[in-house]
Amino acid sequence: MNCKHFGSCGSCGLYEIGYEEQLKQKQQWVSGLLEPFYQGDLEVFNSPSDHYRARAEFRIWHEGERCDYAMGNIEKNGAITVEECPKVIEAIEKRMWKLLEKINASTDVLKQRLFAVEFLATTTDECLITMLYHRRLDDVWSAEAKKLEAELNCKIMGRSRKQKVILSNEFVTETLDIEGQTFTYVQYESGFTQPNPAVNVKMIAWSIKQAKTVGYGDFLESYCGLGNFTLPLSHYFDRVLATEISKRSIHAALENCALNAIDNITFARLASEEMTEALNGVREFSRLKGIDLKSYNFSTVLVDPPRAGLDEGTIALISNIENIIYISCNPETLARDLATLTKTHDVIEAAMFDQFPHTEHVESGVFLKKRSV
Repeated sequence: MNCKHFGSCGSCGLYEIGYEEQLKQKQQWVSGLLEPFYQGDLEVFNSPSDHYRARAEFRIWHEGERCDYAMGNIEKNGAITVEECPKVIEAIEKRMWKLLEKINASTDVLKQRLFAVEFLATTTDECLITMLYHRRLDDVWSAEAKKLEAELNCKIMGRSRKQKVILSNEFVTETLDIEGQTFTYVQYESGFTQPNPAVNVKMIAWSIKQAKTVGYGDFLESYCGLGNFTLPLSHYFDRVLATEISKRSIHAALENCALNAIDNITFARLASEEMTEALNGVREFSRLKGIDLKSYNFSTVLVDPPRAGLDEGTIALISNIENIIYISCNPETLARDLATLTKTHDVIEAAMFDQFPHTEHVESGVFLKKRSV
């Protein structure tokens, strides 16, 4: 990827070396962190080097009567205006500059106190644009924004403090082909989604590969989100219990189950720590009413925690489950957690997923199997 803002925009910190060298350096880093626990080959899944990001947010920089997109600078002490951003997928790129043109050509209705624009798009060319304001939005704004929806062939929302204006709806619908099957996902504007669709498909396919080696029992998932991994992996287990703390994500997950005609998943709104307490019988939760936890026979668990990694209780809980699929957005906390998990399990497979080209961030995954006593 070539970008005129390399070296000044803080969004891409790795720009002086080519993409293949970036991958090599990340592979060496992750392999080094995992070396105490895994001596096999690290499977590396690359990304398109440009047009890979389906989610993006830009500040709006006001200079006189003109608005421009802006990003934090590489020194992290200010911002720069940007004239291109080749990392966003085509569904965003073909709309974002037309949007800016329309904003600048409009009266103050669209630009007054506009401070940011967020994009959420799909590989099927759907795009949801959220315009964020420091002022109350009225019917005049809605009328102008509705015209933009038609002109840009997209969905537009407006947000200001304690106000959300939905002109058509607040989600996009993504369709992914994974291991010969098609899965449909409703993705809401305020919910978490994987930012790199191409690498996301590879992450799910790798997880399916591990699930196929098990072939029995029930499946437990923590941090399930909108069902990104849950739906495809549900085909390889008898029953699934998936937990997530976000109400919006649970709502989307239930919708996605219905969209994909999957009926062996039960979703529960629990934090990871609460899931541990519930499964260990420490506490009862009204949110689990009607769910017989004791009836599950978990052969496999998948965890996909935030950068902080797993809490001690969750590690203790999953240490009793035979197979563990651990997806991590922070290889350092993954290595920390493996120091405990490998007391009972062996790492059978390990992989690196480059969700964020041109940055130091990288996702990784390990598959662990409990040692025979």
